[in-house]
Amino acid sequence: MLPAFRYHLWTIGCQMNEADATRAAALLETVGGAPAPDAPSADLLLLNTCVVRQQAEDKIHSRLRYVAELKRRRPALLVVLMGCMVGANPDRLPALRAQYPFVDLFLPPSDLAPLRDLLSAAYPASAPPVPEDLPVLPPSAPASTVLAHLPAVLGCSHACAYCIIPYRRGPERSRPSSVILREARALAARGVCEITLLGQIIDRYGLDLPGELRLSALLRAVAAVPGIRRVRFLTGHPNWFTPDLLDAAADTPAICPYFEIPAQAGSDRVLAAMRRGYTADDYRRLVDAIRARLPSAGLSTDIIVGFPGETDSDFAETVRLMRDVRPDMMRIAKYSPRPLTLSARTMPDDVPPDVKETRRLELESLLRDILTEKHAAWTGRTVEILVESLEPNGRLRGRTPDAKLVFAEGAPTTVHPGDLLSARIRWAGPFSMIADA
Repeated sequence: MLPAFRYHLWTIGCQMNEADATRAAALLETVGGAPAPDAPSADLLLLNTCVVRQQAEDKIHSRLRYVAELKRRRPALLVVLMGCMVGANPDRLPALRAQYPFVDLFLPPSDLAPLRDLLSAAYPASAPPVPEDLPVLPPSAPASTVLAHLPAVLGCSHACAYCIIPYRRGPERSRPSSVILREARALAARGVCEITLLGQIIDRYGLDLPGELRLSALLRAVAAVPGIRRVRFLTGHPNWFTPDLLDAAADTPAICPYFEIPAQAGSDRVLAAMRRGYTADDYRRLVDAIRARLPSAGLSTDIIVGFPGETDSDFAETVRLMRDVRPDMMRIAKYSPRPLTLSARTMPDDVPPDVKETRRLELESLLRDILTEKHAAWTGRTVEILVESLEPNGRLRGRTPDAKLVFAEGAPTTVHPGDLLSARIRWAGPFSMIADA
């Protein structure tokens, strides 16, 4: 049977955007759509956007110029713009419509209701009708899909000085645990065996829903779903990361001992200007507590370089903090002012671009040195990996519970994505390892 229409989905940004894109694809396919290999061969284009950094927003504007030309040549093409560029505030829509008159629908983040209405009007003969409860994965998702992101907290109310998320994704809203668990069971039924619970500040889960589970209990409940082998969560905040999360990871084997907790800076002066709500020593104490309870735990952090007013001395404090905590991953971003944020409104972007880049490269080099040294001890170690995929060269690709990337060689042909595999590390680099199965 021919599809009612073909769609092409372009997405950029964080894991929450990836989760939104998966749900949009599920809706499109449920009403008769099928994925198209590229934009020119599609009847409907959906662009899922990110504006957390200026670089991401620039990519979207460039893509929209290309889409405008496609629409000029094919007026029947449906164009949907989704995500943080649209935002949750309807007051933005008149300006967006004026700037991009060729867009047929502006879709807020994590809100598919307007897309349902557009599809019902554009393809009234499609079958089945648009359902209220969507599948958790699109039918076209490979049968070997092992990993899935499951939103638990939408939006954010913290309002760090630099962050546009509260202005574009709206206030913090926890999704009911009953819905999350229903979706986790549905993902397991599709063959997913690792779920990552998502939230801008995930460790605040349930605070806005009286009587709801807290995050540690929700993690345990998801881990108990038959078929789920591993559970992760992101992103944490130092002020809300509580000991019960460590207890859950310590007593529940499926909850991975890997914690994504952004530091953002190592200077107390900069942290205060960012409105983060903790000091560098607070962060050190938290990391010490994690490693005291779970010595093998992995730690991932985020750093912003070149925040307004950041001096060489401030940056040296960030380097010192990273040398002290020795993270297992560091995502480094150069500060860029975002509309409406406190820093954009009140703080000059006074760190030169070349200084930002120099600081970024220094932290990148530091991370490589830290990981090279830490991973030297991994050679000869036997680890457990969850197999994620089979690489073209015949290696199996997977990760340890603490998120180390491992390529395994010599595994039996009976091993498939989703299996747990023991392998002995033969070579360890800073960002990946090779093992013999």
